[in-house]
Amino acid sequence: MNPSDLAEPFRVLVVCTGNICRSPAAERLLAAGLGAAYRGRDGAGGLTPAIEIGSAGTGALVGHPMTDEMAEMVAAQGVDPRGFEARQLVPGLVQQADLVLALTRRHRSAIVEMVPSAVRRTFTLRELARLVTDVDPATLPGANATTADRIRTLVPVAASRRGLMAHRPVDDDVVDPYRGDAALYRQSFTQLLPAVETIVAAVRR
Repeated sequence: MNPSDLAEPFRVLVVCTGNICRSPAAERLLAAGLGAAYRGRDGAGGLTPAIEIGSAGTGALVGHPMTDEMAEMVAAQGVDPRGFEARQLVPGLVQQADLVLALTRRHRSAIVEMVPSAVRRTFTLRELARLVTDVDPATLPGANATTADRIRTLVPVAASRRGLMAHRPVDDDVVDPYRGDAALYRQSFTQLLPAVETIVAAVRR
């Protein structure tokens, strides 16, 4: 067994409101893109995964599955949405996370208010994607490094770039589709999916 299999995983926490639409979709899509574990699925062969991704809600519908509308769009990307159960955001989840991804600026503020020490490792999903879009690959560990090593290095690099790129604040948010129509779900998904893909590409290129 490789000693790295016993190391603590790099933990990512994704946060929205109800934890049944946006954050579970981002959780599953990120896990698929990064080859990570999520709740209900451990690392290959039962070994400790190098990256572990979970999600929670500031006003979670605890125990509920991902909404059918969002689950269908996740499945259409070839990613399994099954077995998900919403959970409430609590300070311990934030404290344990190495990277916290909020779906809106309001969620980001709530997270940092709950655990002020998390400020440097808390971003909105789209904010992180914006900050890492053109990161020089040379600033990250080389080809022999693990995906966990690369994302661990990417977090402080992204934090150091805050305030250096002009943008509209609203562009850092993903719209809430809950109880909305199909068009609103599509809008939400088309905001979060490219952000996930950008983050995965930055880590794995």
